[in-house]
Amino acid sequence: MTLQDQARIAEAVEAAEKTTAGEIFCVLAPEVSENREVPLIWAAAAALILPAGGLLAGMRPDMLTRLFGGWTVGHASATDATILSTLSIYIGLQAAIFVLTTLLVSIPPVRRALTPRALKASAVRRAAMEQFLGQGLHLTRDRTGVLIFAALAERRVEVIADEGIYKAAPQTVWDEVRADLVAGLARGRIADGFVAAVTRTGQILSAHVPVRTGDRNELPDGLTILP
Repeated sequence: MTLQDQARIAEAVEAAEKTTAGEIFCVLAPEVSENREVPLIWAAAAALILPAGGLLAGMRPDMLTRLFGGWTVGHASATDATILSTLSIYIGLQAAIFVLTTLLVSIPPVRRALTPRALKASAVRRAAMEQFLGQGLHLTRDRTGVLIFAALAERRVEVIADEGIYKAAPQTVWDEVRADLVAGLARGRIADGFVAAVTRTGQILSAHVPVRTGDRNELPDGLTILP
């Protein structure tokens, strides 16, 4: 995002708000959540499933002992020692799988790819609502604020309209705003996506919340980029 890109978005917001009493606020988040629990979940699952799967596939406890260089016994009195050795190796194998999987899934691209879509959607929605409330969009005159939010790492967008405009405009129009934003992001042209989404939002707001006497700009017009 260059300064020129950010200026284009601010100009689009300013132009859109000249036709409406509503307020438009844009937010870009590189990543809303690191989902630190995801590597641990995958590691625990791998540690539990892979060794057990090996046994079901035909790997015998004595194979584990030979594989890792354990001693073999030739008489029944040493059975307890064999069991203890096998269990120790099995637990060690589980621990190794847990550590290796945690390290692998902790690599950002891998973690993002293995994070369930529902978890991503929940995190982005929560972050968007935090911005909506934190930036005071719910405090605008007549409750007509609209948040346009994009999370790059999660590849998800949210458009949240306050109750004053949400009741007036059908759900389908907000889907159009999301589609405009996603189209720009998918091409790697973030500014184009925001400008298109802002322009479409302005058209929606002007149709349902036209300019009134005494209107003032209640929120900044520029793009807010989260750290």
